[in-house]
Amino acid sequence: MDFELTKEQRDIAKAARKFAKGEFADRAEEFDREETFDEAIFKKASELGFVGIFIDEKYGGAGLGTLEQCILQEEFSAVDLGMSAAVLSACFGSEIIAAYGTEEQKLNYLSPLPRGEAVMGSAFTEPDAGSDLAAVRATAVREGDEFVINGSKIFITNGTRADYLICFIQTDPENTDRHRRHSMIMVETDREGFKAKRLLGKLGIRASDTAELSFNNLRVPCSNLVGEPGNGFAEAMYLFNLNRIGMAAQAVGMARSALEESLNHVKNRITFGVPLASNQSIQFKLADMYTWMHAGRNMVYEAAWWIDQGKIDHKLIAAAKAFCGQMVVQCADMVLRCMEDTAIWQSIRF
Repeated sequence: MDFELTKEQRDIAKAARKFAKGEFADRAEEFDREETFDEAIFKKASELGFVGIFIDEKYGGAGLGTLEQCILQEEFSAVDLGMSAAVLSACFGSEIIAAYGTEEQKLNYLSPLPRGEAVMGSAFTEPDAGSDLAAVRATAVREGDEFVINGSKIFITNGTRADYLICFIQTDPENTDRHRRHSMIMVETDREGFKAKRLLGKLGIRASDTAELSFNNLRVPCSNLVGEPGNGFAEAMYLFNLNRIGMAAQAVGMARSALEESLNHVKNRITFGVPLASNQSIQFKLADMYTWMHAGRNMVYEAAWWIDQGKIDHKLIAAAKAFCGQMVVQCADMVLRCMEDTAIWQSIRF
């Protein structure tokens, strides 16, 4: 059992850290405040090979794995989660095309992504269907060689930004198996009947575009169906497993940033004539943060490694996401305790 990253993986982490610190740090507060993002940063990330690294080389990607993607997620999120999401979510849903799409779909939809020539997204959530995905009601009715789509989606990442979206749509509403009623269909956002409204006022991740979508008699060719009819739920679960481990990696990055911010502060903050770091109660907090962060990272790396070996461990992936989600909140609380009143006045990026 080898816990060391390869030289290539260490180089990826180093390059990602350098890019994020150079491109994110000075703009993160602006984008968070204004709820905007500079697409030039996305283009630069694409040129440097950070976008779609898991996409096969045949379609312009680096042909790397889930572990390398998690390394990127950690490094980018350690500087700013919103900007990390804006860059790396540009391929959100491409995993379904890679796993279930036709060769023509892979060439059309995957190839532009690593080059930064297109942005995609995935449309699942509806006002009355979130965690209960099988309750999605947006419909696609076949008419000749086309699907006619009607319905709405909400909280969709890249909704106003994407060139195309892979959408979870009801195609067989009468099926007695509620997990066989839906299919995955590609929707180009320049089609008549598509509307997207950006949602503002989020509590965080504000550099990342989130939108409400509506489909009004929107027509797409039947060739836009990705995978088999009625297999949409299984395809969605495949994607969600990959995304869950990515979200856990984001949490690890933010937790690491919280620890680094805390260490920097307590080493330089002088109280009663000595650095705050000499206080044992502060040392306990730092030790807890390191322990939680390191445990979370090990879970993420193990789950990602197994995915790259061809084994999707649902239980481990879910455990990693659940643990890391709680862990990063605890680390955020600890950094505020370590920085005391300074945290009220100082912008802390993690």
